[in-house]
Amino acid sequence: MLNRTSIISLIKFNSISIISLIFIALNLLCGCNRIKPGNTESVTERSVKTAIAEARIESFPDYYEAVGTVRAEITSTLSGKIMGTITEVNAHEGDRVTKGQVLLNIDNRQVSAHLKQAKAALEEAIRAESAALSARDEVKAGAELAQLTYRRYLKLKEDNAASKQEFDQIEIRLRQAEAALKQAESSIEAAEQRVKQAEAAVASAEVSRKDADISSPFDGVVINKMVDVGDLSAPGTPFLTVEKDGDLEIDAIIPEDRIRQIYTEQDLDIVFPLLQDRYIRGKVKSVVPAADPQSRTFLVKITIPKTEGIHSGMFARVRIPKGLDSMLLIPGSAVVVHGQLSGVFVLDEGMIARFRVIRTGRKAGDSVEVISGLRDGAKYVVSPPPRLNDGDRVEALS
Repeated sequence: MLNRTSIISLIKFNSISIISLIFIALNLLCGCNRIKPGNTESVTERSVKTAIAEARIESFPDYYEAVGTVRAEITSTLSGKIMGTITEVNAHEGDRVTKGQVLLNIDNRQVSAHLKQAKAALEEAIRAESAALSARDEVKAGAELAQLTYRRYLKLKEDNAASKQEFDQIEIRLRQAEAALKQAESSIEAAEQRVKQAEAAVASAEVSRKDADISSPFDGVVINKMVDVGDLSAPGTPFLTVEKDGDLEIDAIIPEDRIRQIYTEQDLDIVFPLLQDRYIRGKVKSVVPAADPQSRTFLVKITIPKTEGIHSGMFARVRIPKGLDSMLLIPGSAVVVHGQLSGVFVLDEGMIARFRVIRTGRKAGDSVEVISGLRDGAKYVVSPPPRLNDGDRVEALS
């Protein structure tokens, strides 16, 4: 019979044997699918014909991009000159207006009352002037008669035909007539001044009446409306902002270390990110000679032609030439985007397409700079067709 020690030894032997058998079986199973290092083979199931190119480092103009804002070349804010209630607003944001078109009306009853009062004062001044002229003519006739009488008595005195007392009375009457004539002339001058003052008051009242009708100073577009019917107008109250039709301007902010590269009449490229990086040519209009002491930047005004899709207030980038720079450029059509990753299909020696992740940089027209992920001289697919996958064989189009 087996004792306790023999039974335990037998159990340990059988356990070891079972574990050994399981280990051997697993090795056999794994060995069937084991691939020796360095002997992998790519199995290409299909071939795709497409255009290929070779990446090359080239020299291209380099730019510093300054930020800018689109402005209208001429913008006018219409404001009030008189007190009154706004009775009509005939224009709103986006409306096109023409020169002289009435855009807003102010209650002009008070102004009309002032005009009537000024006209009445003018009529009264004219009547007073007319009365002064009539009085002057009468006094002038008396002065002329006194002058003739004086001359006659002077001759009589020389002939001793008139006494000294009679002559003195005639001379005094002449002096009184001359003084009255001078007073009449002064009254006429005062009346003429009152007429001129009344005429000025009438002209001012007429201008104020015209100021009740706010009209457009030029052809353009209303871009802002700040008041509504019923609002109270006062001198200086802004009503509407109108942009004149014509060219636009870019207000560019240029750092002080770049301002020496800017000069008047210089042609610069303006890029608009909102329009898929569309760019147009602009011309430097002026350079403000004083820098902002806070930001150490200069304001440069650049004129651009009126272009569809470009409006005041839009963001723009101004390209300032820096010189030449070497860049590895590929067409934008070669870049394939997978989620947050960008890459290209690179061809190996066997013309097998391999997707390589790249990091892109600046854009140069239809091309894009490759910062990393692609080496100089590598072949890549110019415009990967949708059916192209990693591992496909590629045949170059002739």
